[in-house]
Amino acid sequence: MTDSRLNSKVDEYLSKASKWREEFVKLRKIMLDCELTEEFKWKHPCYTFQNKNIVLIHGFKEYCALLFHKGALLRDTHKILIQQTENVQAARQIRFTNVQQIEELETILKSYIREAIEIEKAGLEVEFKKNTEIVIPEELQRKFDELPELKSAFEALTPGRQRAYTLYVSKAKQSKTRESRVEKYVQKILDGKGLND
Repeated sequence: MTDSRLNSKVDEYLSKASKWREEFVKLRKIMLDCELTEEFKWKHPCYTFQNKNIVLIHGFKEYCALLFHKGALLRDTHKILIQQTENVQAARQIRFTNVQQIEELETILKSYIREAIEIEKAGLEVEFKKNTEIVIPEELQRKFDELPELKSAFEALTPGRQRAYTLYVSKAKQSKTRESRVEKYVQKILDGKGLND
């Protein structure tokens, strides 16, 4: 008998997972126990409540994680939520390196998921800081002047992707390095992709 709650794209994702498969399967079971709808978004298993994104399962080299889309609104009484970078405003992760950690935290994970569902039911939103003015490094600006289509493609990116590129370029200390960073990502920007896509 097949479970109608299972999404075939998630089945396929799990079957191809060479790393973290056991952890993903356990996390999936927890999500389904919480009666979330299983979907496949951004190339990852995503769990929703009334069409609102609650949590995403994803794997990295060192760990796998649950990503709460509005994790910044969770109380985090167990201090297990991680802000990936200082620029991430809403999402928070809970990271795992083995299936035992997931099993030990199962009750807590379910309580966090229930809280995330309540946040959606209440219609709460993360208030984004408005002071995230994007400062274009001069090396990128010169490239925009040279290739107007690059400027248009950059402006079509989400603010988060624009910020990621500008921060990445700006962090290089030498102008020559900033120029090479711009060159390296011209095609990606033209293709409408983010720094890490």
